[in-house]
Amino acid sequence: MSTAAKVDRLSTEEKNPRGIPKAKFIEKVEDFINPKTSSDADVSTFLSELETRLQQYKFMEESKRNTLRSLNTKIPDIKNNLSMVKFLKEKKEGKNGDDDDDDLDLDEDENTKGKIEVNYELNDTLYSTATVDTEKLDSVGLWLGANVMLEYPLDEAIDMLVERLKIAENSKKITLEDIEYLRENITTMEVNISRAYNWGVNLRKQKEKTTA
Repeated sequence: MSTAAKVDRLSTEEKNPRGIPKAKFIEKVEDFINPKTSSDADVSTFLSELETRLQQYKFMEESKRNTLRSLNTKIPDIKNNLSMVKFLKEKKEGKNGDDDDDDLDLDEDENTKGKIEVNYELNDTLYSTATVDTEKLDSVGLWLGANVMLEYPLDEAIDMLVERLKIAENSKKITLEDIEYLRENITTMEVNISRAYNWGVNLRKQKEKTTA
């Protein structure tokens, strides 16, 4: 035997481009609860629905903030990797490189053509050094996450990192838009809860007066 789906009286047709529904602003609580026939239980049920929707928005906001924190870590890493690969390519081609590479932890031996000494991180507290012969350097290994490293020719590595940076920065822009959108909806739901609660209190007082 089938059961009719429960109607979501707080739903709206409006959504943002990621499909997050816009919160309905409650102008009149009477549109949801009949003041002549309602009970305290009806008001409590409506408040519970509003609170549930509020928590859903807060959960989505926290999820988006986690995504933003991840992107804020990922984007600088991609930029650093891109700078490093560009630096190595310039050295291989015999160029001096840009001043933008000053933040890279590199020491070049001017007396050894095409060779540079690199300080690199083994873990959070341990560093080591290596000598790189850029004239013989044709490819680099890039971490792709989940303990996966792949080797790319220098030009392909640059193209891949540029694309990854573009995607990550666009994702950050979208995430920030979603967070702002969710904050607006959270504010709307908080106002709705306050209005519904006060409406219920006033209705109770009116009923007490009429029965006194």
